[in-house]
Amino acid sequence: MSRKRMAWLVAVIIISVVIYTGWKFTARSAYESADYTVIDLDGAFELRQYPDLMVATTRAETGSQGRDGSFMRLFSFISGRNSRDEKIAMTVPVFMQAESDTAAGSMAFVLPQSVVKKEIPQPNHNDVQITRRESGRFAVITFAGRANEKAVLEQEKRLRTWMKEKGLVGTSHIEIAGYDPPWTPGFFRRNEVLIRLAK
Repeated sequence: MSRKRMAWLVAVIIISVVIYTGWKFTARSAYESADYTVIDLDGAFELRQYPDLMVATTRAETGSQGRDGSFMRLFSFISGRNSRDEKIAMTVPVFMQAESDTAAGSMAFVLPQSVVKKEIPQPNHNDVQITRRESGRFAVITFAGRANEKAVLEQEKRLRTWMKEKGLVGTSHIEIAGYDPPWTPGFFRRNEVLIRLAK
């Protein structure tokens, strides 16, 4: 192998290691994850029990994936734009809900347990609120790639088919959960569609 080819190969390996290391330390494995209990596991499908979760939430347009300013409003809150100028650790996933006839679309960051156990700082931005995501049982499907409108509709259809086979009755609305920063390549991304089971 020529020196030029060897140098090129070494450069590619070094760049690959740097990219992988950067991704590793900014990917979902570096963040606290919302707590839940798996009740049933069937390939890409799960039945989960979630406890109450405290979240910072803001309005969001369907399909915008944060490009409407929703992500930055929440990120600003955890970066210190709050009543105590306190930085709050990022968590996963980011929950998103589409607008419906009765409610606007929303995006929510789950607050870390270390923050929940003490007094939660209040947002300085009027469009960010602290709310409680009510506990409940959810049917969930996990998928890779970008969570665009087409992909979400396909995964919701698969999930509802699975639920019907299992005799599970869910609400008409869905939640979308994203676990990765925007720069994560599609094949590395983890997304979920969640449907709350009817009471």
